[in-house]
Amino acid sequence: MSISEIYRDMDYGPAPEGAEVAVEWLESHGRQFGHFIGGEFVAPVEGARFETHNPANGKVLAQIAQGSKADIDLAVAAAKTAQAGWWQIGGYERAKAMYAIARLVQKHARLFAVLESLDNGKPIRETRDLDIPLVARHFYHHAGWAEAMADELPGAEPIGVCGQIIPWNFPLLMLAWKIAPAIAMGNTVVLKPAEFTSLTALLFAEICRRAGVPAGVVNIVTGDGETGRHLVEHPDIQKIAFTGSTEVGRIIRRTTAGTGKKLSLELGGKSPYIVFEDADLDGAVEGLVDAIWFNQGQVCCAGSRLLVQESVAERFYAKVRARMENLRVGDPLDKSVDIGAIVAQVQLDRIGELVRIGVEEGADMFQPVGCSCPEEGWFFPPTLLTNVSPAATVAQVEIFGPVLVAMTFRTPKEAAELANNTPYGLAASVWTESVSLALEMASRVKAGTVWVNSTNFFDAASGFGGYRESGFGREGGREGLAEYVRRTGMLPVAKPHDQDGRDTHGLEARATVDRTHKNYIGGKQTRPDSGYSLETDGEETARGNRKDARNAIEAAAKAQPAWAAQSAHGRAQVLYYLAENLQSLGDEEAVRAAFQAAARCDKADGQTHPVPMKALCYTQNEPVGTIAIICPDDRPLLALVELACAAIAMGNAVVVVPSESNPAAAAGLYRVLDASDVPAGVFNIVSGLRKEIVPTLADHDAVNAIWYFGPAEGVADVERRSAGNLKQVWTGTDVPPIATRIQHAVQVKNVWIPYGA
Repeated sequence: MSISEIYRDMDYGPAPEGAEVAVEWLESHGRQFGHFIGGEFVAPVEGARFETHNPANGKVLAQIAQGSKADIDLAVAAAKTAQAGWWQIGGYERAKAMYAIARLVQKHARLFAVLESLDNGKPIRETRDLDIPLVARHFYHHAGWAEAMADELPGAEPIGVCGQIIPWNFPLLMLAWKIAPAIAMGNTVVLKPAEFTSLTALLFAEICRRAGVPAGVVNIVTGDGETGRHLVEHPDIQKIAFTGSTEVGRIIRRTTAGTGKKLSLELGGKSPYIVFEDADLDGAVEGLVDAIWFNQGQVCCAGSRLLVQESVAERFYAKVRARMENLRVGDPLDKSVDIGAIVAQVQLDRIGELVRIGVEEGADMFQPVGCSCPEEGWFFPPTLLTNVSPAATVAQVEIFGPVLVAMTFRTPKEAAELANNTPYGLAASVWTESVSLALEMASRVKAGTVWVNSTNFFDAASGFGGYRESGFGREGGREGLAEYVRRTGMLPVAKPHDQDGRDTHGLEARATVDRTHKNYIGGKQTRPDSGYSLETDGEETARGNRKDARNAIEAAAKAQPAWAAQSAHGRAQVLYYLAENLQSLGDEEAVRAAFQAAARCDKADGQTHPVPMKALCYTQNEPVGTIAIICPDDRPLLALVELACAAIAMGNAVVVVPSESNPAAAAGLYRVLDASDVPAGVFNIVSGLRKEIVPTLADHDAVNAIWYFGPAEGVADVERRSAGNLKQVWTGTDVPPIATRIQHAVQVKNVWIPYGA
């Protein structure tokens, strides 16, 4: 081919990346690997192994150890032994070790990149230019947090031994997201990589040893889902961090229920990619290529739902189809390839089946004619499905492949409704030249990350995680550190006494108890559906049941959006007025608790993150939604006010179950609420027996979080039931300080806005 011919058709020739160094590394281990436990590679106790394959050709790369319960026991024991010393050496020493890891990742960046492409099937350009640099960035960033921990996070201590389970789509990057913050905060880890993609985790284990990380701080146990189950169930694991499917996330939530394990889940997504008529359509097309065909669409936050304003839809579809014709599918080690191989045959079959269902349900399918897939290996062509209804299977189910489904909208309101029309809430992209429209959509879309005129921006300084069934907890940023620490040194709250030294909690409330035995639902005192009352200490109160709980949930869910839409200043005024009226109950501590919440309405603002690129990245603290609060028996009035006021201060609505042993203390609140301009439905109270009310609250999909401060024996049931819609669960015995309450009353959204001429 002549130079003139090359310039005429602009075809790319092959640009293969050499795999020799990666192959040499595999051969140096005899293509057979054990676990990394206690600083050494060890053979699996039961001797079982399985094959890992190259998705580009289906050939065996190596034999990987199958972790058993005995292997997990050894790894957890090593981590437990190492944890105290790792914490005690101090943040400076931990920072030095993490800095050494970052430098070694950079020194061996090419080996990591090639090995990742061989094992995962993603193009070398992605592993080389995106994944590996971001891995190093995470260890640099968190090395800084290790050194700064004592000053920036006073009173924080490590949780202990953390169990971490990562997926196959970003094997090394997910490892960095999990391990870096955990060990920076003084924890030790047992990490299980995905069975399809274990090789870079094992190479990372060697890096840890070279970096001087003490034995037992980082442990890698390979295996399948059964290995992960043993890790989740181990009694000496204090924290589980999981990235994977929503279905497995539910199983883990149920398994850890009642164990006291801290849990963070980064689960599935069906992220909207929203294009308005005023957008730079050509730029939006290029962003779309990155959103859905990056890593073959095997990305939890992939922009897999294209929402285009109706007026420009056909123009935009034409541009997308033309761009798809120029995508190159092929050998992941070819630097001119855009789309690599699907990770395994089982995933390839799933993608094909879902596309078939989409066509059967009426979608029009487009696959580029000139974009052929290699005959060898597991490949799927880039696919566009148009004429898709919002309720179609392909519009609701996570395909996890290079498949884009498209729908149209007319107004921004309709766009937001379509964007939120899934159980997920992981990420979104908004394309418009209007700054006001972009910020409005960023606020209205229910997602943990929103990119404006961009997509797939990630950084260690910015937290990442989902809303709703995309999980809870964050990875990265200051908020990600909270997943790996616990607070110590909290002083017990002293009980106030009157001048004679008598305990006054609840005394005045009893004097004004509503003797008609009612609940407080939707701004009204309502008779209990059961028709029964509870008698405690000579006082009778309503005995609510599941219907009362459902009515309260409906009232809260209806009232919450409007309450959240009020300005922070407006909510503060209502809470100050509530505090003023609480004085009639004579409990000064309860008055102060309401004042504390009011004072923080406009103080819990977000942050901007110093990301290493031309982009404004800021956090937006948003209300969780409807929160069910089960109050402790101790300090019945004060605890209720402390918890409920913190929740509504941030724009949530609440359904409160007061103390079972002294519900009369809460009854005095009804008249206070009536007189305090609290909107109907924002603050609901259902008294009664926990065993009759709490299961309904924990099961209900319209409840977004449960704060359970009841008896310890009820924790497991609440956590298990919460797996239905993966609602956030916060449990405790003593009510913590206001800052912690506010932290649990919000969920963090990160918004990215790139800039530059």
